Amino acid sequence: QRLGSHKASPGNRPNTIITMEKLTPSHLGALVALYEHKVFAQSVIWGINAFDQWGVELGKQLSSPILAALKGNTEDSQAPIDSPTDATTAYWCEQFIEIHKDG
Repeated sequence: QRLGSHKASPGNRPNTIITMEKLTPSHLGALVALYEHKVFAQSVIWGINAFDQWGVELGKQLSSPILAALKGNTEDSQAPIDSPTDATTAYWCEQFIEIHKDG
């Protein structure tokens, strides 16, 4: 059975990872503005609808295993994050868990 285009994620897309020592209100505001601008600019360049609700819902489903791992709930994680194709995500999840393990 063929999936609708709004239910598939082909992968191999560029991404941006931004890290910082401390998240302040100013940093958070700058990050939100950066991502709003980035999403809009890329949608114009690529000719896609950046405000596609189906895509938003798919993103939520795809990110749920990562959220479960960050919360330390590996039972809710549908797939391990330590896949060789996703080493960056696995690294940052491990860093987050290590930093927050005592609190």
